Amino acid sequence: MFFRKRPEPAPTPIPSDEPALPNRLSPRSPSEAIKPTAAPPPPDRPVRERGGLLARISGLLTASVVLAIAVMIGVTLFERQTKEPGPLPADKVVVIPPRSGTTEIAEALSREGVISHTALFEWAARLSGKALKAGEYTFKAHASIGEAIDTLASGRQVQHAITFPEGLTSEQIVVRLNDNDVLTGDINEIPPEGSLLPDTYKFERGATRQQIVNLMRAKQREVLNQIWLRRSAEIPVKTPAEMVTLASIVEKETGRADERPRVAGVFVNRLNKRMKLQSDPTIVYGLVGGRGTLGRGIQRSEIERATPYNTYVIEGLPPGPIANPGRAALEAVANPSRTKDLFFVADGTGGHAFAETLEGHSRNVARWRQVEKARQAPTPDAAVDKADPPGAPAVPGTASAYAPDGTNMAATPEPGAVRPKAFDASEGTRLDPLRNKTFDLNSPKTVPVLKQP
Repeated sequence: MFFRKRPEPAPTPIPSDEPALPNRLSPRSPSEAIKPTAAPPPPDRPVRERGGLLARISGLLTASVVLAIAVMIGVTLFERQTKEPGPLPADKVVVIPPRSGTTEIAEALSREGVISHTALFEWAARLSGKALKAGEYTFKAHASIGEAIDTLASGRQVQHAITFPEGLTSEQIVVRLNDNDVLTGDINEIPPEGSLLPDTYKFERGATRQQIVNLMRAKQREVLNQIWLRRSAEIPVKTPAEMVTLASIVEKETGRADERPRVAGVFVNRLNKRMKLQSDPTIVYGLVGGRGTLGRGIQRSEIERATPYNTYVIEGLPPGPIANPGRAALEAVANPSRTKDLFFVADGTGGHAFAETLEGHSRNVARWRQVEKARQAPTPDAAVDKADPPGAPAVPGTASAYAPDGTNMAATPEPGAVRPKAFDASEGTRLDPLRNKTFDLNSPKTVPVLKQP
């Protein structure tokens, strides 16, 4: 059996003076449907105005970043340009005059073809902070602007050289200095004979001649003091000045390094025996002084002519040097060969034949005259001293076998006769192996023209 639920009775409305609220659960009419509405505006907040200082800082930072980037790009391009190879096709020497500014230097390099852009060089030089120095410089082929600046800032200029062979007189050295067109200035006075050290000296363009002279004198004092301290106690020279004088004679007597100690030994032996040195170069110096060479053979009357330097006349050493000896000649005198030799004469090979006795020396003289005779024939216009005895040498520049008294050393002596020492009269002639030492063979304008007698 089924029971049906009874419907509940509807609630009885309560009377009231207020209007009844609509039942939310009850269905609405279409006109009462929910309509979209705009969201309410946010509550008003106070607007903070940006301060002027902050705006400026922000702008500056932005500009700085942009500027820094631009500078980096500019510096990179600038450095790249300063490192690019230059237009110079080959190495070149350029002289930058003294007191030249950066602009003058840039213009000089542009004229010489070292750089193409003077403005770029000036900026690079100023930004580098390096001091550019005047002088004579070698720029490498295709040197960049940066390399050109480094070259000028280094101060490493072109080095010139001047050579003074051993045996030149001070006057000859001064002539050579004056002939050099790279050096400047005048020499105050001719230095004392023997006070200069022959050697090769390097200098930069603009150096003065007097500076070279001062350097040569300083080097000579230094070398002389060193050699004097290690001299042999047996040499008969008492002062450094006497050692220079004897060394100058040795220097003029031989141009061979291996002979210097032996030639020095001969003169030391003669001094110890109180024999006259009888050195031909001392005759020449007594006649011409600092001029150095006679230009012909020594005449017999000149051998007998008394001068302060003629060691055929005076005893012992002359009053001073007859040339400027080199280090080797000074060393030879300080420590000469221990020999008994008292004589020497040319042997025809550029050297000398030595002898302990007069007889041995006479044989050497005879051999030398045979060599001389085979080399050249007499010339009719040769200068001959009227005082020469019959049979005297007719050709200047020959080694004479005649002693000061006219005795023919090549002739066979009479029994019991004592023959005096012969002498070599080739000083200053084309046969003199030292003659060419007066000239710089590397300089065409000073190479001598040697004429046959």
